[in-house]
Amino acid sequence: MDIQAKRNVLRSFTYGMYAVTAQHENRNGVFLANWLSQCSFEPPMLMLAVERDATTLALLRASGFFAVHVLVSGQREFAGMLGKSARTNPRKLDAARWQPSALTQNPILQDTLGYVECRVTDETPAGDSVVVVGEIIAAELFSAELAPLTMQETGFKHFG
Repeated sequence: MDIQAKRNVLRSFTYGMYAVTAQHENRNGVFLANWLSQCSFEPPMLMLAVERDATTLALLRASGFFAVHVLVSGQREFAGMLGKSARTNPRKLDAARWQPSALTQNPILQDTLGYVECRVTDETPAGDSVVVVGEIIAAELFSAELAPLTMQETGFKHFG
């Protein structure tokens, strides 16, 4: 395989930038995600790739719930901070305005386009990640007028 061609093609895929939160026993977690897609209309479901060593993955598994927030165009710095490891930046949520969800207690980030909350229904190993499938159980749109943040806008790149 031509490694450079593979990188170039994978880097041309379009990706949004999402903040994923979870909580369990008063421990909150957040990470930056972009490998995410709706995978069912009925029931409404999405699938999310999470790095196997992500701190928030343990919270997501323990609670059985997570929330996905669509980041706003112009939030590159915020996205970059969320993309740092929780091991080196354990207080990432201190930089965000949030409140606990009435339904699941997940942190709900206020300065986003909106969010969906999901109940975990399945997961499967996928190389260095885990694909988590969740049924959407709640949603809120904060702004229909703003544009979503994209991977292209941030300039972030996968190693491919």
